[in-house]
Amino acid sequence: MKNYDAIFIGAGQSGPFLAARMAGKGMKVALIERKYLGGTCVNAGCMPTKTLVASARAAHVARRGADYGVKITGGIDVDMKIVRKRAETVIMDARNGLIGWFDGMETADIVYGQAQFTGPKTVSVNGETLTAPQVFLNVGARPVIPDFPGLKDIDYLTSTSIIYLDTLPRHLAVIGGSYIGLEFAQMYRRFGAKVTIVERGPKLASREDEDISDAIEDILRAEGIAVHTNADGIAFAKRGDGVDVSTGAGRPVIGASHVLIATGRRPNTDDLGLDAAGVATDKRGYITVDDRLMTNVEGIFALGDCNGRGAFTHTSYNDFEIAAANLLDGGDRRVSSRIPAYALYIDPPLGRAGITEKEARFSGKKIMISTRPMSRVGRANERGETQGFMKIIADAETKQILGAAILGIEGDEAIHGIIDAMNAGTTYPALQWSVPIHPTISELIPTVLGDLKTV
Repeated sequence: MKNYDAIFIGAGQSGPFLAARMAGKGMKVALIERKYLGGTCVNAGCMPTKTLVASARAAHVARRGADYGVKITGGIDVDMKIVRKRAETVIMDARNGLIGWFDGMETADIVYGQAQFTGPKTVSVNGETLTAPQVFLNVGARPVIPDFPGLKDIDYLTSTSIIYLDTLPRHLAVIGGSYIGLEFAQMYRRFGAKVTIVERGPKLASREDEDISDAIEDILRAEGIAVHTNADGIAFAKRGDGVDVSTGAGRPVIGASHVLIATGRRPNTDDLGLDAAGVATDKRGYITVDDRLMTNVEGIFALGDCNGRGAFTHTSYNDFEIAAANLLDGGDRRVSSRIPAYALYIDPPLGRAGITEKEARFSGKKIMISTRPMSRVGRANERGETQGFMKIIADAETKQILGAAILGIEGDEAIHGIIDAMNAGTTYPALQWSVPIHPTISELIPTVLGDLKTV
């Protein structure tokens, strides 16, 4: 049996950083990873997908060159092999950087293999038993594969496998109208494929308010993407070298060359032997944790996507920050203090912070709302990208900002002014009197705040 001060299972965006902090203090740590360091973000998520988004945007801007007085003779060709190679390079650079970083830590061992609990503080990997008073789970999540009729009979793509596609689909059918599916749909449309989105629910990006969902659909349809919502009978059948995608009785059948399944993700917790450790999960398999990220078993913590308390790289990294502050720095940080914020990386992007209008109305609070179209923003007009709008929600009594959405050019960056104000507890009248730089997207925020009205 090998003894450690801490064992980390999974090398996503929480565990390695906490392991490094502990190793820096001379503690002996083991980092167990069954595949690649870096987790989803590095290997199959943020980094490669945003690299692909950048390639797709370059093609889109090139096609629009004439709108800006830039004439490009001949057609726009997209070399999918180069597109794939760019994404692979980003993956390998980040992964190798992590490997090199850990190689320089004297008290940290990297163990590649499948870890399973044999008891509350003992873990088996590669035939060896490791033990430690603290165990941290950072095992991430994977794509959900639903039980659609005929799906097992066809070749299909997931958000992981599509990254390695080096040919252009004739017609890509994206099953699922949420964040991952929408990003790939627009991306491949810009690469030159015909694209259809099939969504079981009534709206795309169903977590958002209806006005935002509708605006997202308008943006995608304007680029020639077909959208089928309320698809209550999704099924698949092979036909020649393609696939027929049924969307329900009396609804159109889509003849696709490729199918991307983007119907959500599930935690990688079903093969860890959690029962042997007595670690509890919810009905979806997420590990239940308290406000300090500890499971029901003393000394066992769950960080990142597998705890169901956030599904983003930044929330996973914040889990590390919370655990490090509490365990190493004498702090008292809690998950419940985190203001939810995220982005949808279609183009233009959606930046979101706090709660939605729907959630604010349901809370029973007296609220104020203000919206402004991006066509009122100087930078958006200068760039010729005026789709979308800004929306801010505030508490009429406390004057605190409750939430905001910026769907528009650079919305994923401009939203940080709101996030910072919310974290600092700044009231909207105080933020209204800031003097933002012109010409920027953020300069409209005080104007939007000035138009807040009780609803």
